[in-house]
Amino acid sequence: MSHRSRDGVWDEDENRNSLGSRHNDVSFLAVPVPTPQVRRVTFSTGEALIKNTLKTTILLSGLGGLIVAVAAVLGGGSSGAVMIGLVIALVMVGGSYWYSDRLALRSARAVVITEADAPEFHRMIESLAARANMPMPRVAISPSEQPNAFATGRGPRNAVVCATQGLLRSLPHDELEGVMAHELMHVRNRDILIGSVAAAVATAISAIAQMAYFAALFGGGRDDEDRPNPIALLLITMLAPISASLIQMAISRSREFEADRSAADLLGTGVPLARALERIETMARRIPMDVSPAQAQAYIHNPLAEFQGRRRGGANMTRLFSTHPSTDERIRRLLSL
Repeated sequence: MSHRSRDGVWDEDENRNSLGSRHNDVSFLAVPVPTPQVRRVTFSTGEALIKNTLKTTILLSGLGGLIVAVAAVLGGGSSGAVMIGLVIALVMVGGSYWYSDRLALRSARAVVITEADAPEFHRMIESLAARANMPMPRVAISPSEQPNAFATGRGPRNAVVCATQGLLRSLPHDELEGVMAHELMHVRNRDILIGSVAAAVATAISAIAQMAYFAALFGGGRDDEDRPNPIALLLITMLAPISASLIQMAISRSREFEADRSAADLLGTGVPLARALERIETMARRIPMDVSPAQAQAYIHNPLAEFQGRRRGGANMTRLFSTHPSTDERIRRLLSL
């Protein structure tokens, strides 16, 4: 069994990606990579998927309810304010359903590529999708130097899997395969729509909380006697972003464990993904990423983890607000499979 070295990188023979060297475009992906042997695997999408979908549906309903509540307080409890909040919630959920992939790709500055752009990397995704008995997703590349990856879209038939250039340059073939298998399992488990909706609505809640803050400053929000009620507005200003973060956290942590396990089942081993997670975490400490906090939950490793840890005062607060389980716990579970 492999072990982790003191600097956090696995004691194995590869430290650079066999897929290519540093360039500003995707042409480096054309370096040949052995095509994995296709081995079809049939997965059960029963009880675990139903529980995950039910849980996230309840959480997202609560998220939409928060938007309505904030709007009601801003409007002094009037029925008109409640209706406006409901409309905003419906628009945000509907908009994130139809445009979630575009928003996520734009946030990452990613470009959808064709097989001609990157035949070997494209072939890797095609082989993994065939083994998982699922449609071939679109493939995208983000120019970020931080090694990372995410999946987005409305479902398996219109999904996009995206890798950063940093990931493609840093991981050997088997570890890259483990990471992309993880992202494909998010697609198969229909996590991508849930995560995209959560990100969009959490962004809306944060924006409305800012509106509540300014409304409190200028006397918005009134009690039964039509007097300014800034205390309620200030409470919403503080609690709404926290609630959004906690809901995203609850959604994301369970999804990451399930995607890790499913990827290990697809590949027949959890070791390559475990190695990749450790390598990604180690490199992410040194390489920042410019990404929206609401989109951070979509990545295989939280790209803002180090920044959030410093900002919130250390490891305990990082764990509380983290959208991902700890890397150590994920590795432990992968190696126990």
